[in-house]
Amino acid sequence: MKLFIICQVVFFSLLSGSVYAASFNCDKAQTATEHAICEHRAINDADVKMATTYNILKRLVPMGTRGVIQDEQVKWLQLRDQCGNSSRCLIEVYKMRQQKLNLYMERVYQHGPF
Repeated sequence: MKLFIICQVVFFSLLSGSVYAASFNCDKAQTATEHAICEHRAINDADVKMATTYNILKRLVPMGTRGVIQDEQVKWLQLRDQCGNSSRCLIEVYKMRQQKLNLYMERVYQHGPF
């Protein structure tokens, strides 16, 4: 009986938290864009993949390239936020950013980490 109660508590605790794991805390989402990212699984997954690739790249490239990638990220975030809650727009901007980051990653693969 105790095991059953413990399982119920754990189950309902998991339900009360965010369902997905965006690159930011969905419980603190404020903008329409952040809420859309947290509510749509495909966009959420794209956000996590993009953030992971971005963070890896920042550690693999030289400082000059790192600065370029960071500047591009800031501009991209501004573009992303213009999507508001449009899932179609968000999917496209995430696809675009991931393609750009993949190009940088391909250069690292070809030339090695710096």
